[in-house]
Amino acid sequence: MNQDTICAIATAQGGAIGSIRVSGPEAISITSRIFQPAKAGKLLSEQKPYTLTFGRIYNGEEIIDEVLVSLFRAPHSYTGEDSTEITCHGSSYILQQVMQLLIKNGCRMAQPGEYTQRAFLNGKMDLSQAEAVADLIASSSAATHRLAMSQMRGGFSKELTDLRNKLLNFTSMIELELDFSEEDVEFADRSALRKLADEIEQVISRLVHSFNVGNAIKNGVPVAIIGETNAGKSTLLNVLLNEDKAIVSDIHGTTRDVIEDTINIGGITFRFIDTAGIRETNDTIESLGIERTFQKLDQAEIVLWMVDSSDASSQIKQLSEKIIPRCEEKQLIVVFNKADLIEEKQKEELSALLKNFPKEYTKSIFISAKERKQTDELQKMLINAAHLPTVTQNDIIVTNVRHYEALSKALDAIHRVQDGLDSHISGDFLSQDIRECIFFISDIAGEVTNDMVLQNIFQHFCIGK
Repeated sequence: MNQDTICAIATAQGGAIGSIRVSGPEAISITSRIFQPAKAGKLLSEQKPYTLTFGRIYNGEEIIDEVLVSLFRAPHSYTGEDSTEITCHGSSYILQQVMQLLIKNGCRMAQPGEYTQRAFLNGKMDLSQAEAVADLIASSSAATHRLAMSQMRGGFSKELTDLRNKLLNFTSMIELELDFSEEDVEFADRSALRKLADEIEQVISRLVHSFNVGNAIKNGVPVAIIGETNAGKSTLLNVLLNEDKAIVSDIHGTTRDVIEDTINIGGITFRFIDTAGIRETNDTIESLGIERTFQKLDQAEIVLWMVDSSDASSQIKQLSEKIIPRCEEKQLIVVFNKADLIEEKQKEELSALLKNFPKEYTKSIFISAKERKQTDELQKMLINAAHLPTVTQNDIIVTNVRHYEALSKALDAIHRVQDGLDSHISGDFLSQDIRECIFFISDIAGEVTNDMVLQNIFQHFCIGK
């Protein structure tokens, strides 16, 4: 694959400037065939690396555009190969003309993520850093940007490398013992190994547990909006998203399925889930929607229980037994909607209804979603309920599901090592469990990853990266 020279448009359509990347063994020579420097007498192939050369792209005698060509020589380029980048005007016609000329002269159209895949295969970055490139492009908040930058700079990789090296050192000592098994010698101090296993278990466990935070930062804190029909759930969703995402009607049971969308509030991405209203119904479709409501409630980290203030006592009594047990370990905010229709005394009476709810995770607020009253205060409550830490580029937090699964398996393996040391099992079994832990840690960096995994990872990249 790396013998091909590839090209792709690397900039979004519609800008004033467009960029085309060319990478591979013939990148410089192919670019030279269609590019003529403005300064006569010095060919592109004679230019020093990391230089810009001004000139024109020609199709025969016809000038296509005046461009700048950046030159990079292997191995000191993004892909580790000879590379050029052609910067031209952003016209889609010009970009397509240049692409056709490159392909006509020997290039192949790049596949999604092929530049970053080549960077990985050529040792310019490990697999976790390569995956961070996609996360960096997709980052939509300061927190996701910082996490992607931290991973791309290699902070995560360094921590994994340190763990692996320590494990390799010990397993080599244990395996050396196996070579002298008849002489009953012990090269690996079991107490030191137990101490190391405990240390590694703590690090892996911390990384595994960080996934909850990392997943929330990357994909949004899941917030389920639940309650009886016509309580104002869809109206609130539309207000929070500032668009008419959900159908709003006085007719009960309008929302029959789950509606999801994300929005950034105070630098935190929230994934709001509007659910079907909870009520007794004989409608098969609506019943399925209500069943999904409870599924989404279980998956949410924050629950907004919408209550119609004019009928709050009845709704709380009817639904508290269904909702409260499912909200343990979650943040529950009881939102009394349509509060503009009731008096202050009624608000005090409604607040009193919550006295038996667990105080450590239950908050309440009176709003009018339709009139947009107190919705700003509700957003502040959501930010506080998210409990997300301030993230810096030095923080190591797992955001990738593949990494989480590999670390979870590595954690299981190191637990077996700890149990084996406590029960004094033989060195060959200990070595097997340590090797398994090393395997899963190495899998994150891509040292043992097969082609199918690589294909699955890079096919989700954009073309040109």
